Amino acid sequence: MTFCGPALMTPRVLFVGNFLSSSRASLTVGEALAARLASAGWTTLTTSGKRRRVARLADMVSTVWRRRADYDVAVVDVYSGAAFVWAEAVTATLRAARRPYVLTLHGGNLPAFASRWPRRVRRLLGGAHTVTTPSMYLRDRLRHLRDDLALVPNAIELDAYRFRERTRAAPRLVWLRAFHRVYNPTLAVRTIARLTQAIPDVHLTMVGSDTGDGAHAATRAAIAEAGLNGHVELRGGVPKADVPIVLGEADVFLNTSTIDNTPVSVIEAMACGLCVVSTSVGGIPFLVDDTRDGLLVPSGDADAMAAAVQRIIADPELAAALSRRGRAKVEAFDWSAVLPRWESILGSVAAVRA
Repeated sequence: MTFCGPALMTPRVLFVGNFLSSSRASLTVGEALAARLASAGWTTLTTSGKRRRVARLADMVSTVWRRRADYDVAVVDVYSGAAFVWAEAVTATLRAARRPYVLTLHGGNLPAFASRWPRRVRRLLGGAHTVTTPSMYLRDRLRHLRDDLALVPNAIELDAYRFRERTRAAPRLVWLRAFHRVYNPTLAVRTIARLTQAIPDVHLTMVGSDTGDGAHAATRAAIAEAGLNGHVELRGGVPKADVPIVLGEADVFLNTSTIDNTPVSVIEAMACGLCVVSTSVGGIPFLVDDTRDGLLVPSGDADAMAAAVQRIIADPELAAALSRRGRAKVEAFDWSAVLPRWESILGSVAAVRA
C-alpha cells in the first residue's frame, strides 16, 4: 500500500488492483494512471502490492475499509475468472464504506465470462457510478449489460517512443509479452521455424517475464526441438524505460495471443513504427486495421503468420505504409489526450459524494 501526492483541491483517489511492478518488470495500466495523477498533484492511494493472492485480496478489502476517510473516489480494476470475485468483494466493501467508485474493465476474456455469468456481471457494473473500458471491443461486447460504458484508451508517453519508418523491413522480429499460455509464445517459435526456410538470417527476440504457468519452459523446449537457438533469443523481462530501446532494435512485431483486448505492447510497437503482425482475436481487430496499419492472421496459424512476415519484408511500400499509419493511429493514445479524460471522470464521480 502506498500513499503519495500533496493534498490539493482535487479528489483523493484510491486505486484497487495489482500493483506489483516492484517485483515484476511490467507496469500495469492502473499503476501508470496512479503515478500520472500523483505527478499532476492529485492525492493517490493504491492497493495492493502483496504478491500472494489471498494476502493481496485481504489487503485490498482492508485498505478500502480502514482508509475510507482518506479517499473520495475509488477506481477498481475488473478482470474475468477468479479475479472477478476480488472486484465483487472490493465493491461490496466500498458500498459499505459509502464511497463512490469507478470500474475499469480489462482482459479479452471478459465478454466470454459475462456470457456465462450475466447476472453477476450486470450487478457489478450496475453498482458503479461510471464504468470505463479501454477498447471499443469491450464496449461493444458488454454494452447489453450497461449501455453507458465510457471509452478511455490505455495510454503511453508517445514522446518516449522514437519513431522510425520501416521503409525496408529487415528480418529482425520482436515479441513482447509476459510468458503465459494465453499469449501463446510457442506460436512465435513455430513462425520462425517456417521463416528460416525462406529467410536464413531471420531473428526473433522474445521479451517478457516468466509467469510460472509453464509457457516459458514450453517455449525453451520448442526452440531447442526446432534447432532455433541461433534464431530466437529469450531476453527475459525489461524495465518499462527500456521497452522503446528493445522495440527499436526490430522491424516487425509479433503478437500471438489467443485472447486479447487492447494490449499496450502493440500500441508501443506501433508508436515505434514497427510493422505489426498479430492474431485476429478479441479486441485486436478493433485496434489494428488489417492491411492498413498491421496484418492480422487466424489464431494459432504459424503458416499464415510466417506468410504475413514474408509479405512485409518483400514489399517495402507495404512496410512503410504500415509503419507510418500505425504511428498515426496511436497518437490518440498519448497521455496528453487520455489523462484529462480521467481527471474529468474522477472529478464528476467525487462530486457526487461532495
